[in-house]
Amino acid sequence: MRRSTILGLGLVAIALAACATGRAPPVAQGIRLDRQAEAQAGAFARFMRDAAAVDSGFSSPTDVARALESAAGYEPQALESGMIAYAAAAALQEPGFVEGVRKAAGQKGDLSRRLAANPAAAVALPGGQAAAGRASAALSRQGAPLTRAGAAVKQASYSVQRQAWAKANVPDARGRLARVKAAAGRSLGAGDPARLYAAVAQAGGGRAARSATSPVVARGVAVAALTVLGEGGRARGLLREPRSGMCLRMAKLNFHQCLASAGPYYEDIYCLGVHGLAETGQCVEAAARAPTRRAALP
Repeated sequence: MRRSTILGLGLVAIALAACATGRAPPVAQGIRLDRQAEAQAGAFARFMRDAAAVDSGFSSPTDVARALESAAGYEPQALESGMIAYAAAAALQEPGFVEGVRKAAGQKGDLSRRLAANPAAAVALPGGQAAAGRASAALSRQGAPLTRAGAAVKQASYSVQRQAWAKANVPDARGRLARVKAAAGRSLGAGDPARLYAAVAQAGGGRAARSATSPVVARGVAVAALTVLGEGGRARGLLREPRSGMCLRMAKLNFHQCLASAGPYYEDIYCLGVHGLAETGQCVEAAARAPTRRAALP
């Protein structure tokens, strides 16, 4: 057996052992997010993974209740912060960017202060466009499955009407809505670092950003740059983005309002698919893309 083959098998064994023991696998240049941002990014990834796994094959009210609470298990502000931190974790996978930030830090004065004031400047750093491409691809990879899951659940809200239980009104509708609201934040506990870095590494390089990037991606790249500079405190101030935050809040509000007016179980399933899953996934997908410019009216 060739030495290169043996070495490759050894690296695979190390990676599998890291996953088995819960330790995070190696990341580019040995740089990781600080603990708080890492936990937020991991929690974001876990919610997106669990919510996208909601089974559209409903066969009882218990299935519906369980799925509703799974989709409700996030607080919009926490998901917003986790989304930006996740983009940062992906940007840190770009070795050229990590090295470029290190070089720029020694040449251009107080780089960390300028990045905190203008996060979009991070994309202009050496390797910044490639880092933005990675971040955008990673977020798209998280959002798309949730959007597809929502479409499947929406379709199930029609097909399930063939079953008698699905056409019965939900008893204690107020209690059901209260339980769904109480589930917010329950799924956003500490994330799993090993799964986090495995997920962002799996997203790959994507396409380097050659024009404008989304505010979420720009903030993610800036957080990554500040992490390389050892400025985790300043990086935490960038984990908010108004447009994407509003999108997530509206998705959650629409979900609650839909459930408040729903009657039979199949309407709960509809609310889950359209607002609980698809709208949330679409918010994440939109956060990965640069906003389109509207043509001026004549």
